[in-house]
Amino acid sequence: MSATAEIVVYVDGLCEPVNPGGTATYGYVVRNDAGRDIARKSGVVGKGTGMSNNVAEYAALCEALRYLIREKMTLLPVEIRSDSRLLVNQMKGEWKFHKGLYAQEYKEAKGLTSQFERVKFRWIPREENKEADALSREAYFA
Repeated sequence: MSATAEIVVYVDGLCEPVNPGGTATYGYVVRNDAGRDIARKSGVVGKGTGMSNNVAEYAALCEALRYLIREKMTLLPVEIRSDSRLLVNQMKGEWKFHKGLYAQEYKEAKGLTSQFERVKFRWIPREENKEADALSREAYFA
């Protein structure tokens, strides 16, 4: 992969059957500049007290960023795509973080992104995030 190749990452999280307080799960898809999947992952963040959609969304972001760091992709341009306006706007610095169940995940995401040379965030409609959504649902029903 060339040094100018852009990595695109789709992230999603959910908290079911209740939010907050349900089972929080995440999914992410990492694609190279040719549009090929180079990673797909899902998992359970936790269950019950302290879990929410926002915790799950930020957990998806953190898991994907950790993957990119492990694979030594921090020098490549990275675009994170999410259907969570909260996550995208907070990570872009357009919305302030006040407080919430996801405080730890938010701080971790900020720290992880600081390790990248160039990372940008883009909001996408839910319909364009179907694969990451399906992965988070797969983790929930597993």
